[in-house]
Amino acid sequence: MVTQPIRVAIADDHAVVRTGYRRLLELEIGVEVVAEFGDTDEAYRWLTQHEADVLVLDLSMPGRGGLETVQRLKMRLPELRVLVFSMHDNPALVAQVLRAGARGYLTKSSPPDELVDAVREVMRGGQPLSADVRDGLSMAPGRSDDARHLDLSPREFAVFCLLAQGRSVDDIAVQMFLSLKTVANYQTILRKKLQLNNTLDMHRYAQQHDLL
Repeated sequence: MVTQPIRVAIADDHAVVRTGYRRLLELEIGVEVVAEFGDTDEAYRWLTQHEADVLVLDLSMPGRGGLETVQRLKMRLPELRVLVFSMHDNPALVAQVLRAGARGYLTKSSPPDELVDAVREVMRGGQPLSADVRDGLSMAPGRSDDARHLDLSPREFAVFCLLAQGRSVDDIAVQMFLSLKTVANYQTILRKKLQLNNTLDMHRYAQQHDLL
């Protein structure tokens, strides 16, 4: 009986990085790279029209952004295993990404073989996490009244991070493919939920909680 190979798609905005991932994965018996993408919107369109088992996804990419892409794919393609492979190891971000529907999370400081092992593990139904991610989650402080960002939805969290970085409503609307009114509404909701008065307060809050 012939076993079908694991069909992997790769989304990273650096062509050299994608080539490295492809070569690494295609050295493995039973793994086939079926597509690669340089932005999240291209990845989403292809995946909703073609079949893949695992998406290896970087979070910092052109398009709607990695966090929102995870959430959209979870709703549209619940059987797709999204494995995040990112430079970011902030526990709050990791928690949001897993909450949005990612099946695993590795940082790019992980040994190369760990990516291959993680692809196989998500196919078995596991939740692979790199050692630094596990350590960060285990050491993260428990919920407190000051950790109000934990109540945000993945999209609210994504908008908040951009606002805290000093991005304008116009810029965020363009990047996330939202209307100005929608982003302005999110801004109002975030101020109420986080009990913050302005963008400067958001920046200080994000710094305090290591979200930048």
